[in-house]
Amino acid sequence: MSRAGYDAVVDVDDEGDLGHTDLQEDLEFHPSNFSETAPALGTSSTRHNKTSPGRSSPFLPPPATASTSGGGSSKKFLWSLSFYQQFFDVDTTSVLRRCGAALFPRTNFLDVLEGNPDLYGPFWIATTVVLILFLGGTISDYLARSGKGEFAYDFRLLSGAAGLIYGYTFIVPMVLFLALRYFGSESANLLECWALYGYNNLIWIPVALISWSPIAILNWVFVGVGFGLSVAFLLRNLYPVLSATGHQTSKMLLVFVVALHFGLAVAIKVLFFAHGSPALKDGPGKDKPEGQQLF
Repeated sequence: MSRAGYDAVVDVDDEGDLGHTDLQEDLEFHPSNFSETAPALGTSSTRHNKTSPGRSSPFLPPPATASTSGGGSSKKFLWSLSFYQQFFDVDTTSVLRRCGAALFPRTNFLDVLEGNPDLYGPFWIATTVVLILFLGGTISDYLARSGKGEFAYDFRLLSGAAGLIYGYTFIVPMVLFLALRYFGSESANLLECWALYGYNNLIWIPVALISWSPIAILNWVFVGVGFGLSVAFLLRNLYPVLSATGHQTSKMLLVFVVALHFGLAVAIKVLFFAHGSPALKDGPGKDKPEGQQLF
């Protein structure tokens, strides 16, 4: 038999006399589990309601204070590497899933981020776009000058691509975020803006790979398709945030987003996939600048 204990329940009559109690009728035995222990002294349910050090701030997450095993605190200061490490806390599977959601959007991209926007994907996507724009622009210029003597490539195309893409990816979202905060949007988040614009740059990789053709109209078509897909992605995900600022303000911000993105598309076409690009300093009739190398 098991050695489980029992609780005794005694019925007491109105006079409080136990002498006439029939144990067979008035005593009921119930199984009891004495393995259950009372909560430790000082334990409270409010312990589980403490706010986790998540990214609740709409701007950069505050320097989080995490408890250490020794009971102390470890602060992440702005000048420490651990402060910026939290912005790259993402694995390869998550980055690939976000890239797929940017190219083939089926739902709101902010939902795909699951409250954990990162800078890892935006940084490497922007870097890849910079390199491909440089290579694509160089190939386009080479095809345009084929048979016209020696060809020299210019690394100023690379610096121009870096300034254009990095500036658009990280400065424009910051300006948009500050405008949203100024007009009273409480849901604006700088990291989410950076992630949205960063992953949106992914469309320019296939565009840059196919836009080096010497046929100018074909390049315009490719860039136009890239602009249409990317601006639709931006508007779909930014509209719920922009609409919280009021009708007139949201319209103004939408025009701002579309105009800047159109400017990016035109700059990509004119600077990197147009023959006689103003980004190149060695146009016809000019001497080859020093520092250029033969292709």
